[in-house]
Amino acid sequence: MTQPLEVAEPIQDTDEALGIDRPWIVVVWNDPINLMSYVTYVLQSVFGYSKEKATKLMLDVHEKGRANVSGGTRSEAERDVHRLHSFGLWATMEQER
Repeated sequence: MTQPLEVAEPIQDTDEALGIDRPWIVVVWNDPINLMSYVTYVLQSVFGYSKEKATKLMLDVHEKGRANVSGGTRSEAERDVHRLHSFGLWATMEQER
């Protein structure tokens, strides 16, 4: 005769258990070097944003000290930060909470 096996409790469906990566956000920070018009130009060039959207984000950088300019996977965020650095902007990435 075969005995039934004991089964442990199933793993909870959490982000860690499923291996899901929370999105990453790319942040552009205010700096005393770059002109506001240049920041707008870079956001349009790098992300293809309209002049209106790029201007709004630039104003967030200027007035609030920072703006979230893109998001996605870790590799996408790393790519965007690298591209912004190549234009001389101060950019970082952080994981969405």
